[in-house]
Amino acid sequence: MIQVENLTKHFGPVRAVDGIDFHVGEGEVVGFLGPNGAGKSTTIRMLTCFLPPTAGSARVAGYDIYRDSLQVRSQVGYLPETVPLYPEMRVREFLRFRAALKGVSPRKARNARVEEVMDLCGVREVARKLVGHISRGYRQRVGLAEALVAEPPILILDEPTSGLDPNQRRKVKDLVRRLGEKRTVLFSSHILAEVEQVCSRVIIIHQGRIVGEGTREELVHRLAGGRRLLVQADGPAAELQAFVGGLPGCSEPRITGSQGDFTRVEASLEGEEDPRVRIYTWARERGKLLKELALAEPTLEEIFARLTLSPAFQEGEAGEEESP
Repeated sequence: MIQVENLTKHFGPVRAVDGIDFHVGEGEVVGFLGPNGAGKSTTIRMLTCFLPPTAGSARVAGYDIYRDSLQVRSQVGYLPETVPLYPEMRVREFLRFRAALKGVSPRKARNARVEEVMDLCGVREVARKLVGHISRGYRQRVGLAEALVAEPPILILDEPTSGLDPNQRRKVKDLVRRLGEKRTVLFSSHILAEVEQVCSRVIIIHQGRIVGEGTREELVHRLAGGRRLLVQADGPAAELQAFVGGLPGCSEPRITGSQGDFTRVEASLEGEEDPRVRIYTWARERGKLLKELALAEPTLEEIFARLTLSPAFQEGEAGEEESP
């Protein structure tokens, strides 16, 4: 549904987006992540035809963003980071106006659709209020209702939970999950735990380039030593450290704590190895007590930090993977 090839955007001497490639398939909910200034919002504005690209191409729902901008806009529901609303209009009035502009007809169907999206986005209680008099959280939800009112097959949401309280964020996350069952969703957020809960796949952009793409599991496997093995057992610390270091896939075993007769060892774990059965067997045969035996995988926040803060990874591993 979204196909991006060598998409580039310059603002004078500044290269905001630097020849990126990615795709979003039908029915996917994909997180689009990046630190401030990474090129995330610029990319979204190009995909929604608010900015023309300097070079490269993109197709949205089969339409070219440069040649077929009106068709692209008709297929996309877009919620920008700063929601453009008319403060002098009432919420229901605004949504009916936007639905009419988007070609939702006849009037009876348009009014019914407005009532439906107000319920869906939880804004019915402010339907008669002026947009300028409602809270920021409600304005965000009105913007989401506006993006949905024409029933577009693609949603592009830029920080949709900005300004919402925890309960409101949970409702929006649940809504995005439901919408992803019938629509394609490109979802941008600075709250990485939120993206991890909602999205099936993530795309990470940094300094105008894609530095990571895939499911969290795929990104973990790309990062050498991304998983960690945690073992806590009784007995000599050196013996446990040596044993863990000799296990397949384990490297850099280090003692990270001790309590009485128990020592805690942590090691990096590469590949698909899962040595926990071997550790359990080793401990049972030697009469050792195990207090802890676990695999710890990095969170999306840790992966994001690794990909956007580590110059070695960006210039080495990421650069090699992006080479043709």
